[in-house]
Amino acid sequence: MRRDVPPPGGVDGERATLVAFLDYLRDAVVRGVEGVPEPQVRAAGVASGTNLLGLVKHLTAVERFYFLGEPIADLRRTLRPTARESVDGLVAGYREATRAANAVVAEWADLSLPAARVPGRSAAPSRRWVLVHMIEETGRHAGHADILRELIDGATGR
Repeated sequence: MRRDVPPPGGVDGERATLVAFLDYLRDAVVRGVEGVPEPQVRAAGVASGTNLLGLVKHLTAVERFYFLGEPIADLRRTLRPTARESVDGLVAGYREATRAANAVVAEWADLSLPAARVPGRSAAPSRRWVLVHMIEETGRHAGHADILRELIDGATGR
């Protein structure tokens, strides 16, 4: 059983609070894949084909889309790791994407201003919307990872 990690506390300021919760959820996703052997880490746990490693790959693409402006050609493919993609490589890529995203957010003085317009969108969302959406997106998939992990080996915890 994994140790339960409580959400962040004692964070002052809106941006710092939002980033702290986003980082907390990002870490939860990574903890979900830690120690899961091949092929279970990429095996579909549900009929939709959702798998732990695919969640990491997907979230990497979404981080890069919203914070770094990198287009996503095929959203469904982001959920499917290839045979050549490794756990270590995809987790490292996710960590790098989140570091780069946090560097962008660190430059945001006013969250009400528009974020960079993301490819395929007509209007740029506010920076606040991007942060809240990424908390929602990451939280949703962290929950998926929790369930998939429990199905694989019974491990639970945040």
